[in-house]
Amino acid sequence: MTNEPVNGYYAPAQLISMRKLTLLGFVTALALLPAVTDNSVIGFWALTPDQAGQTAPPAAPRPKRPGVTTPGVRIPITKLKPEAIYSVPGAPDWMAVDKEVWVSNEPKNTVSRLDPKTNAVMATITVGKAPCSGLAAGFGSVWVPNCGDSTVTRLSLDAGKEQATFPMTIADSEGGVAIGAGSFWILTDTKGTLARVDPATNKPVAEVYVAPGSYAAAFGDNAVWVTSTEKNLLTRVNAQTNVIEQTIAVGPKPRFLTVGEGSVWTLNQGDGSISRVDMKTNKVVATIEAGVPGGGGEISAGEGSVWVTTFEYPITRIDPSTNTVAQQFYGEGGDSIRAGLGWVWLTNIRAGTVWRIDPKRVLATLAE
Repeated sequence: MTNEPVNGYYAPAQLISMRKLTLLGFVTALALLPAVTDNSVIGFWALTPDQAGQTAPPAAPRPKRPGVTTPGVRIPITKLKPEAIYSVPGAPDWMAVDKEVWVSNEPKNTVSRLDPKTNAVMATITVGKAPCSGLAAGFGSVWVPNCGDSTVTRLSLDAGKEQATFPMTIADSEGGVAIGAGSFWILTDTKGTLARVDPATNKPVAEVYVAPGSYAAAFGDNAVWVTSTEKNLLTRVNAQTNVIEQTIAVGPKPRFLTVGEGSVWTLNQGDGSISRVDMKTNKVVATIEAGVPGGGGEISAGEGSVWVTTFEYPITRIDPSTNTVAQQFYGEGGDSIRAGLGWVWLTNIRAGTVWRIDPKRVLATLAE
């Protein structure tokens, strides 16, 4: 959940490619010209030997996320002690929680199964190429979108073995999938096509056309909720009729979302805020300033709190009773977060680890 350029926090991939193409064209043009010596002028350039070997200047550093400034809230992540640390070499990222915890690993083309009781990695299973855009557990399976070969792999929740792999386009590597109302839900293109997949056949049985630039879905209150990063919207789709019931304006560039505490919560990458939408009224009832703008990140509700992760701030805990940031841990780590089985689960994509954290220990860890 790290590759989406927003507000300068991540260098746009298209610009990097253009720089490479410009450099390639320049080098090719030089190769086609007659050889010159003694600092001769080529066209309107005069190249010295040192200049000829120069490389492009390094890219400007990413701006720091500001975080929150509320006194007594910021805490170094080094003060928080996990109950267990699982080693998952590669880039552990998306997670799904069932009886165990499942975590995908894009560069390894695998999903690992973590045992919350023994603190062991039970198995690592090969899936499709470059698993991406979330994981979901339901209908006896873990559902794994694979961006590298445009497929979805189903793994048995019991045996941990592949049950099926079927073709499916995926809107974006930074997104999310959902399980609910007897179906698997996934965004399949940048135009806003939400596909409803029958788990009995692994084939789409309906398509719902939501706002363009929609990449992530979640399920709650008999509805599928979809964020549109492009249009700054949250869309509510009736899971029985496949009809759009409501479109709700939220914060800028919402992407990841979660359902809990009677609400839908969107992580808004444009300004680092979180929008809380009441599922009964379909209204934004709170906007929480968390100071974590930019690409990547994730959000999860459970264990009495709403949890946000981004680089620089691995854990931001929101108290839903006050709609405020109660704690914000800063430092190394983070990228994906889930609450479940009585624990908070946090990946450190750069270190190749997953933390199992006691939420009570989080609450008991105080600022200096």
